[in-house]
Amino acid sequence: MTQSGPEKITATPARASTFSPFRYPVFRAIWIANLFSNLGATIQSVAAAWLMTELTTSNQMIALVQASTTLPIMLFGLIAGAIADNFDRRRVMLAAQVGMLITSSALAALAYLGLIGPITLLAFTLTVGVGTSLNSPAWQSSVRQTVPRGELPQAIALNSMSFNTARSVGPALGGVLISVWDTSLAFAINAVSYIALIVVLLRWHPLHRVVARRPIFPAIGAGLRFCFTSSPIRRLLIRGCFLGFGISAYMALMPAVVGVQLGGTEIDFGVMLAVFGIGSIMAAPFVGQLRQRIDLEGVLGVSVVIYLLAMSVLAEVHAVIWAAPVALLAGMAWVAVMTSLNTAMQFRSPDDIIGRCLSIYQAITFGGMAIGSWFWGAVADAASLPIALHAASGYLVVGTVLLWRLAPIPKRGEGVVETH
Repeated sequence: MTQSGPEKITATPARASTFSPFRYPVFRAIWIANLFSNLGATIQSVAAAWLMTELTTSNQMIALVQASTTLPIMLFGLIAGAIADNFDRRRVMLAAQVGMLITSSALAALAYLGLIGPITLLAFTLTVGVGTSLNSPAWQSSVRQTVPRGELPQAIALNSMSFNTARSVGPALGGVLISVWDTSLAFAINAVSYIALIVVLLRWHPLHRVVARRPIFPAIGAGLRFCFTSSPIRRLLIRGCFLGFGISAYMALMPAVVGVQLGGTEIDFGVMLAVFGIGSIMAAPFVGQLRQRIDLEGVLGVSVVIYLLAMSVLAEVHAVIWAAPVALLAGMAWVAVMTSLNTAMQFRSPDDIIGRCLSIYQAITFGGMAIGSWFWGAVADAASLPIALHAASGYLVVGTVLLWRLAPIPKRGEGVVETH
């Protein structure tokens, strides 16, 4: 990407296709750099989860590794959204990326020296999660600065595809790295992966955005008031929290299931996550078409049925060869839920507070995931892994039926705001 001045996004092409956002150099460059960053992050998450299985036998502590990556989004997401709306989003992303580079480098060094314990590991994954919570609202808000509004759904789907491409390659690669060396190498590779995105952000010069700065907490209050007085957004937030809590059981308990119930190795764990990522990649280009056919309510309903199947099978099988196929289906359901809710929020959020709206959505959805990860891990310790997975399945089914009546998903066009 070479630019001599600020980039202006012009009119939408007559026909927007799945991959049409790639015609915009800024979007393309950030997408590629973000792919490498996501790859490194996925490798690190695999290493951290597996390292915890070697440091402790507690299912709750193992599940907390997953929770520690999402909990900061709940705790700091609202502040991060206000920062994204009040400051230069490019600089906010740069600060977050540099912070995660430093933290991951320190984690790699301490792991190499054998100085990592369960609490230390959680502290580092929490710190990286803080960087993610700061980066995410700024990045998602800035997508509108890289593609026209008419191609926003395609851009969101491609960003999800970047993450899930990394999830399809990173887990297997992480498992290999751990087996041939140890977790310190995986952590070091993640640290290096931030460099490409930092370079791209340094070279990107978007058009100056006029910002009416407000004190952080009044700005957060304005975002909260809008989200909770808007009926369509309020219903989206309720569904995001509900689904985040329920589907978290699958990813949070998978390391324990593979290591204990299936008797697998770090390679097996990597394969399970890789198959999950492949399912996400396969489904991402078609989620938009599916929403056109059965609306968002139908997409979420189908996704719940798929998760019910995936968690029920994972609870009962005792070999990776039987668990891996349903991981493919779970990956498809995951990308359908996350991209659909994100797109619905983007189109219902005004430009001047979109960072806060998206951060509120992420805080509630990922907060549900963090609390769910801890909760289902506690259930697994108190009862068993199969009981925890079956309980999560039952929660999803009963909750979906109730919320279909109490908090229905907005209809097509309901609550959509115009941008200028």
